[in-house]
Amino acid sequence: MQTTRLAVLDLARGLAVVAMAIYHFSWDLSWFGFVDWPVTLGVGWRSFAASIAGSFLFLAGVSLDLAHHKGIRWHAFWRRFAVIVAAAAAISLVTYFAFGNSFVRFGILHSIAAASLIAIPFTRAPLWLTFAASVFVLTLPLWASSYFFNGQFWLWTGLGTPDYGSVDYVPVAPWAGVTLAGLALSEAFRKFNVWEKLSNWSFAGRAGRSTRFIGRHSLVVYLLHQPVLFSLVWTATLLGPDVDRAATAFIRNCSVACQDNLGAPDICNAACSCTIDRLKADDVWTALNDDPTNQSLRAQMNTRYAQCLADPEWNPVTD
Repeated sequence: MQTTRLAVLDLARGLAVVAMAIYHFSWDLSWFGFVDWPVTLGVGWRSFAASIAGSFLFLAGVSLDLAHHKGIRWHAFWRRFAVIVAAAAAISLVTYFAFGNSFVRFGILHSIAAASLIAIPFTRAPLWLTFAASVFVLTLPLWASSYFFNGQFWLWTGLGTPDYGSVDYVPVAPWAGVTLAGLALSEAFRKFNVWEKLSNWSFAGRAGRSTRFIGRHSLVVYLLHQPVLFSLVWTATLLGPDVDRAATAFIRNCSVACQDNLGAPDICNAACSCTIDRLKADDVWTALNDDPTNQSLRAQMNTRYAQCLADPEWNPVTD
C-alpha cells in the first residue's frame, strides 16, 4: 500500500481535469452560439471527450489498486463510494433543471461509482484474471448488445439503444473495462517496481504544483468548474454583441436528427450549416423564425435541406 501520494497520479488527474474544462468551455461557447464548432457531433471532439472520460476511469482503477491491494479497506471504500454517488445525484438534479429531458442520467461520476463496485473484488485477484475481465467488459458492446437492453431501465448497461439524448452518457459497458485496465496496469507496475521509480518524480515547478493541486481536489473542481464556466458564458451573452443563436440551435438540433437517420456526423453538420446559409440567402430565415409553423416556409426549409444533403458544399453567394 502506498504510504504517500504519488505526484505523477495527482499530475495525471490534474491534466485530465484541465482537458475536461477545455472541452466543457468549448461546449458552452457552442451552446450559446459564440462558435460553430461541432463539439457535440464532431469526430475529433467526440474522441477528445472519450479520452477524457477514459482517463478518469483508468485512474480510478489505478487508485483502487494502490489503496486496496494489501487488503480491501472497506470503510474507506464505502466512504469514497458514497461521496461519488452523492455527487452523481447532484449532477443529475442540476442538469435536470438546466437541460430538461437531456439531463445526465448516467454520466462519468455514475460510471466511476459502478465501475468501482465491479473492480473492487479484483484488487485481490491475479493479474491475468483482472486483464481478462477488462477485455470482457470492453468488448461487451461488440457481441452482447441487444434490443432487450433498449430504453430507460437498462441504459446503464451500454448494451442497448437509449431512447433519449443526454449531455453526458458513460455506460458500464465498455467503460468499466477501462477501470479494470487501470487496475491491471497498476498491479503490473507494482510487480516490476515501476511505482517505486515514479515516486521520485515530484513535478515541483509552478505548473506542476498547480496541476497537482487540481488533481488532489479533482472531484471538487469537477463539481464547480462547469457552473462557473457556464455562468461566465451566459453572462457574456447578456453583455456581449447579438449572436444568431437561433441559427446555432437549428444546426445543433438538425444535426442530431440527421445523425439519427444517417449516422454521419460530418455530413449532417455540413448539410445543416448549408441549409441555414441557403435560407438566409433566400431571405427566408428571419420570416421562419417569426412564424415557425408556417407550412410554406417550412416546405422551403425542407427543400433546401434536401438540396444540402445532396450538395453540402453549395455556396449561396456564388450559386
